[in-house]
Parts: sequence; structure tokens; C-alpha cells
Amino acid sequence: MTMHRRPLGRPRLLAILGAVVVLVGCVLPWWTVGGGPGEITRLSGNAFDSSGIVVFVAALVTIALVTLPYARERPVGADRWTSYALVAALAWAAFLYRILDLLFAHAIAFDEPLDVITRVPGLWITGLGLVMLARSAFDRWQRPSEL
Repeated sequence: MTMHRRPLGRPRLLAILGAVVVLVGCVLPWWTVGGGPGEITRLSGNAFDSSGIVVFVAALVTIALVTLPYARERPVGADRWTSYALVAALAWAAFLYRILDLLFAHAIAFDEPLDVITRVPGLWITGLGLVMLARSAFDRWQRPSEL
């Protein structure tokens, strides 16, 4: 049994990196309230509180999609740009839903301009990872011959 080598390629590498960034962002706080001067309690939550879990699962599915072609000798039907695009779109939809949910639930309130970064670092990092996932799907669509 001889396995032939498939090149990893830029789109797959970007998908893996994006998925790892999303996973890191999912464990960091997506919202934080309290904990300021004169306040005792500080509450926070991450991706596992609501629809953010879909974003986490999408990152895991992306890793599975990237590794799937290397587990078999023959090409795999799921290893297409449409699979990556569908997973990225689903993750983006859940991510945007959670942001709107947080804004309308008033869980995100900023006292100072720097709070936009310090109180919701998980949202920023997850958003960056989702941009990377979307870009990898776009690259796969534009240059399928490089795979």
C-alpha cells in the first residue's frame, strides 16, 4: 500500500490556521460586564454560552475537512471549495447572530473606548479566524489547480 503525497497548499494551510485562531477565540471572553471600580462581581462568557458553539464546531469541522484527503488514497468528495465555503458561512451566521444577541441584550457595554478591545477579546480573535476561513474558501474557489 503506497500513499501518494498531496501538497498542503496555501488554502488548506490558511484554513488550518484560521480554525486554530477561531478555537483560541472561542475560549476567550466574548463578553464581560462588571469588575470596574466599586464593583465586586465581574461576569463574562465565551463562545459556549449561545450560538458561539456553532462557530467552535465549524472550526473543528474545518480541521476535519483539511485532514480528510490525507486519510485516504483516493480523492474525497467533501474536499471541495463549496464545503469550506458552507462551513465558513455557517460560522459567520452564528457569529453575527451572537454579536446581535449581545448588543440587544445589553451584555456589551463600554465605559471607555479601550473597552471595545479589552472586554471582548474573544470576539475580535474569532472574527479574525473567520476572515481567514472565508479567505481560504475563496482561494480554493479561485485556484483549484494549486491543490
